[in-house]
Amino acid sequence: MKRLSRSRRIAGAAAVVGALLATAACGGGSSGDEGSGAGFNAAVKGVAAKSAKKGGTLKFINKQEFDSLDPQRQYYGFAWDFSRFYARQLISYTPKPGNAANELTPDLATSTGKITNGGKTYTYTLRDGITWEDGSPITSKDVKYGIERIWAKDVVSGGPGYLRQVLDPKGEYKGPYKDKSKDKLGLKAIETPDDKTIVFNLAKPNGDFEQMLAMPTGSPVKADKDTGAKYTNRPFSSGPYKVQSYTPGKSLSLVRNTNWKKASDPIRPALPDKVSVTFNSNLEAIDRLLIKGDYDVFLSATGMTPSGRNDALKHNKGNVDNITTSFVRYVDFTTKVKPFDNIHCRKAVIYGTDYKSLQTTRGGPQAGGDIATNMLPKSVKGADNYDPYGILKRGGKADPAKAKDELKQCGKPGGFSTSIVARNDQPAEVDAAEALQASLKKVGISLNVEPIQGSTSASITGSPAVMKKRGYGLSMTGWGPDFPTGQGFSQPLIDGRFIEQTGNYNVSETNNAEINKYFDDALKETDPSKAGAIYQKMNHKVSDLAVQMPFIYEKNITWRSSRLTNAFSSAAYNGRYDYSQLGVVK
Repeated sequence: MKRLSRSRRIAGAAAVVGALLATAACGGGSSGDEGSGAGFNAAVKGVAAKSAKKGGTLKFINKQEFDSLDPQRQYYGFAWDFSRFYARQLISYTPKPGNAANELTPDLATSTGKITNGGKTYTYTLRDGITWEDGSPITSKDVKYGIERIWAKDVVSGGPGYLRQVLDPKGEYKGPYKDKSKDKLGLKAIETPDDKTIVFNLAKPNGDFEQMLAMPTGSPVKADKDTGAKYTNRPFSSGPYKVQSYTPGKSLSLVRNTNWKKASDPIRPALPDKVSVTFNSNLEAIDRLLIKGDYDVFLSATGMTPSGRNDALKHNKGNVDNITTSFVRYVDFTTKVKPFDNIHCRKAVIYGTDYKSLQTTRGGPQAGGDIATNMLPKSVKGADNYDPYGILKRGGKADPAKAKDELKQCGKPGGFSTSIVARNDQPAEVDAAEALQASLKKVGISLNVEPIQGSTSASITGSPAVMKKRGYGLSMTGWGPDFPTGQGFSQPLIDGRFIEQTGNYNVSETNNAEINKYFDDALKETDPSKAGAIYQKMNHKVSDLAVQMPFIYEKNITWRSSRLTNAFSSAAYNGRYDYSQLGVVK
């Protein structure tokens, strides 16, 4: 039998998925095909299988290990969602479906912050009855100490640094382990006048400060239970569950924290008796185990494999959700690598790209997502349908005439050669890079695809010097918001003041005064809608500069077991289910 080319196989798989999704959306197929789940897209349309029933074991499975269980060290999105089982914050996200989840709500605190001093001071009062797993009360000093740990970067490494930036922009504090002061008052920007009150004094206003407090880095830590770098093995619980056992790379088991009081927690219903995670390195095996019913949820929620989703949609579509995530898949232009220092050469790539072919590599419009025309995901205020290059008007197809005109304007009428980096442990990235290669060849741009290991990407795409030295003009990548605002999504990628020589995410090295000022102006706003209007202007400017080329607003096919209750897609967690709300039918 003749072997199909990769592009034909991808196109065929996408067509199958599209047909199956269309059948599911129309309610086609026999009742047997529907499966025993709550119904196709039930967790996208609302809450799938509502229930207040307690008991049973909620079983997760995952290929990827946690980056850490230590809340101050976590940066993987699924780890943030999962940590809500055992870690609480002053402020958290509303347990509601869709974009309603982006609304902040009190957790350990009695209310959202009292904002004074021109937006620079935030004051909170802690709830009554909040306790650690040993039954001792959680105090304002515990919250302060937990946050202070992120300054100890030599011990507590890996987590986001937003709170460091807003509370100590000069980097004067050295962290709790190196605090040599006589009074041991710690970070001066945080005051704890009594055990119930905590006051934050920002160096300058930042309208997203409470978004930062809602991240796991804002979790309390009890000082006498802090084991430093080893805390990741056994974090001390402030939530409804505590760690029973943890074998990295194999399994994790949580059991009820009997000292947690539901009356003190307005967010977590704590339905299962136990929560387990099993790690398995084979993605196709994970899909088979999920479909078999051995597990309830794929923890990282990055979607099923092509074979898994075809099987699920054909035989068990009632257990499937086609979730829109907050991720944007895009190509970064390295503007310090020739010829991409010239905007017209960058525009030549944009016009020469067949977006439909890139969309196909991600699974087509249903499984992969909608074609993206700008860099803000739809869950972020300020997002719109700005399409300065007319991508949707031409149905996502390339515009060879305009591409060749841009080549003339950048002094490369005969085209040019360049290289693109793609992570080979994410096959869809390599597939998309090869689709781009085929598309650009038609307009005279020769693209060399350079696969790299995902584990080495931080030292390659994260290093401007390496990108220049190797002549990598393009980088295939994706990004989701740290928190659902323009700052939480875009600032690390496009603000010139965030360019780093290591661990750099502003791969294009864009340092535009107008863009930088948009961030400054938006951060002064405490009204999310007003800030969103500013981020919209920022995003338009980014599009006009042609420094990034988004191509997909990502969707994926997610499995939901027939035992699972209270499942819904949460925008606050990039479309994943809000894990803290889940229950199971025993």
